[in-house]
Amino acid sequence: MASASHVVVIGSGLGGLAAAAVASARGHKVTLLDKNPWLGGKAAVLNLSAEDGRQWRFDVGPTILTVPRVLRRIYAESGKEQAKELPLIRLDPQWRCFFDDNTRIDLRENVDTMAREMDAFAGGNQGAGYKRFQQIAEKLHEVSEKFFFWKPVETITDTINIRSNFDPDTMRDVMALRMGKTVAKVIRQNVPDARLAQMLDHFCQYVGSNPYQAPAVLCSIGDMQATEGVWYPVGGTRAVAEGLAKLAADNGADLRPNTEVTGFDIQNGKVVAVKTASGERIACDAVISNMDAIRTYKELVGGDTGERYAKKGYEPACSGIVLYLGLNKRYDHLAHHCFVFSRDAEEEFDAIYKRGEPAPDPTAYLAATSCSDDTSAPPGGEALYVLVHTPYLRPHHDWSKLFPAYRQTILDKLKRTAGLEDIEERIVVEDRMTPVDIHNRFKVLNGAIYGLASHGTFLGAFKPGNRSKAVKGLYLCGGAAHPGPGMPMVMMSGWIAADALDRDLGGRGMSDAAELAGRRDALLAAE
Repeated sequence: MASASHVVVIGSGLGGLAAAAVASARGHKVTLLDKNPWLGGKAAVLNLSAEDGRQWRFDVGPTILTVPRVLRRIYAESGKEQAKELPLIRLDPQWRCFFDDNTRIDLRENVDTMAREMDAFAGGNQGAGYKRFQQIAEKLHEVSEKFFFWKPVETITDTINIRSNFDPDTMRDVMALRMGKTVAKVIRQNVPDARLAQMLDHFCQYVGSNPYQAPAVLCSIGDMQATEGVWYPVGGTRAVAEGLAKLAADNGADLRPNTEVTGFDIQNGKVVAVKTASGERIACDAVISNMDAIRTYKELVGGDTGERYAKKGYEPACSGIVLYLGLNKRYDHLAHHCFVFSRDAEEEFDAIYKRGEPAPDPTAYLAATSCSDDTSAPPGGEALYVLVHTPYLRPHHDWSKLFPAYRQTILDKLKRTAGLEDIEERIVVEDRMTPVDIHNRFKVLNGAIYGLASHGTFLGAFKPGNRSKAVKGLYLCGGAAHPGPGMPMVMMSGWIAADALDRDLGGRGMSDAAELAGRRDALLAAE
């Protein structure tokens, strides 16, 4: 590798920060540019203050961290130990679930414990069915690790050699993917109780997709969560962004907020420079874009290539409304993570994903961070984060008009189903984020929180690849690139993009320590 190789990273979301940390750890000169005045993209922090000086702290965007080995590998690339540099708290129960019939159940990490609690909750053989579901999820996790994770993939032929289809092992793996089945179908074949099925459906919500349309391979999230846990970074998700930014900076990366990229200089099919809104031209050997993949092609690459990607038919994932509620009361019956479920899963998903309208009775996700972190709210108070998924932006959506009534719909849902009857009287300070805010702040497609939807039972798991096939020297990461959205996958996409770039430039490759740090816990335990 030439010592002067220069990599420009566009966007400082968790994917971009991970890419910058890994590329710089491997000896590349890295310049990271972000249009916003902060680093971290949606992993930002919001501080709200009352007139009397009390303060509440919120994570702006993602709040659920799974698969911590992705972070372990990224830290190990720089010769550091994630557990020391970025401490995490393991959460169990993982979620508390509130249903429309006013029943509730906790999602437990241990599969046997969860199975017993499911039988107590719903009777029948729900627990045995849950164990079967987790066995399927474990196999899908194993196949995902083999074919999809840690690799720059765009299509099935990038990862499964069609010529080897007659190889029995390959055929077994392909059959295990249950292509042609949806997440919802696999769940209901094993766990028929409507409430418990609705709980398991929401593994799909990590990736902003409809379980009735999403491919069965996403059931693998169930095993990831059961075997690798749900975690809270000390200080909130913001601590992850700050930790990755520090990693990159300590490696010599130049991190530049308030710098918007407006286009590429492409010569002979290769990107040779990026252009900024201030008129600066930054020459480079390669670019990693953490901006939405489709917007990268359309707005930065442009021309026929941009139009071709815009017409490929990728569908944005859902968007959402976030309420940041600073309360003067802590609700003891809430867990750190809660789901307050809709009255009818099919009605809800049909509204959001098929009709493109806000659900009449939505599911609300709550993060009550005071359960784990006393510093996020004043004593006795709560910094309550409320997320409700909405459709991605349609031309007729005017959220300045839609928001007031939908805010009330959300609060009424919390009062009716989550036991928060007095919540409106408890709000001291408040802020919000709408699909329009998401679209404008984070350069995502049509306000989609999670990038591109994972819909289509055969090929729905595939996203634009991390190594561009259209522009030499261009690499992609983030929720709209392989392997897709969700905190661990976004950071993995940044690692993949940096690793592919490093290999293409003849770099040093991954260290033995980093390889070991990223292995599945189940494999490490078996050694």
